[in-house]
Amino acid sequence: MALVSADSRIAELLTELHQLIKQTQEERSRSEHNLVNIQKTHERMQTENKISPYYRTKLRGLYTTAKADAEAECNILRKALDKIAEIKSLLEERRIAAKIAGLYNDSEPPRKTMRRGVLMTLLQQSAMTLPLWIGKPGDKPPPLCGAIPASGDYVAKPGDKVAARVKAMDGDEQWILAEVVSYSHATNKYEVDDIDEEGKERHTLSRRRIIPLPQWKANPETDPEALFQKEQLVLALYPQTTCFYRALIHTPPQRPQDDYSVLFEDTSYADGYSPPLNVAQRYVVACKEPKKK
Repeated sequence: MALVSADSRIAELLTELHQLIKQTQEERSRSEHNLVNIQKTHERMQTENKISPYYRTKLRGLYTTAKADAEAECNILRKALDKIAEIKSLLEERRIAAKIAGLYNDSEPPRKTMRRGVLMTLLQQSAMTLPLWIGKPGDKPPPLCGAIPASGDYVAKPGDKVAARVKAMDGDEQWILAEVVSYSHATNKYEVDDIDEEGKERHTLSRRRIIPLPQWKANPETDPEALFQKEQLVLALYPQTTCFYRALIHTPPQRPQDDYSVLFEDTSYADGYSPPLNVAQRYVVACKEPKKK
């Protein structure tokens, strides 16, 4: 029943989102006339080579209207983003509920371990669709935006992706990409699944062995302080793997869609670091271990 209810709510939200997109286009079309008037007024001022009191008053009114139009469009877009976030949350809840319940179609056998190529594609999609934090003027980026860590009392929810420190087959410790299954407040421990094993390998880990991944991308143009800076030590997901390794930031993102450029620690190179490699904001977290000398 819960899955059916989620489907119904998602359908409602999609309808509401469609209406908001239509409203955005209507608002943009309505404001276009005013923007054209602003441009024409500037052209007349250049032709006459003077700024008369008439033009000052006219432009003040036009720009006031343009500002109000932009704020109205911005409000509609924020509502649309909220709908998208709710849809994504419901889809994730439905996926987790189906996983827990072990629901499969009668005609299909239980799902097999995901092919590595498919997994890598899904990880790239997850990084690309991570929402960009867009705050109002004066708002500061929240925890888990870019490089900003989670608050001290934060507990990751089932389905959240985290960096988890586990013991490998050879006994060494490594940081892997994992999905939270549950958290016990009695023991202060998480149960997480290795993302690479499609739930076959489950680990019980203390809070200090878990680092929540960012839930929003930071915008370098408006919130550069929410990004890791050049030569800062981080843990980054090595391309085409599901393991995190120590790295130095080579270049932070310059635009919202950009990745970090990082230098992974690698003793096979003379200077101890790999050539620059790109890693998405989604998969770069703070490294609590000291930098090697």
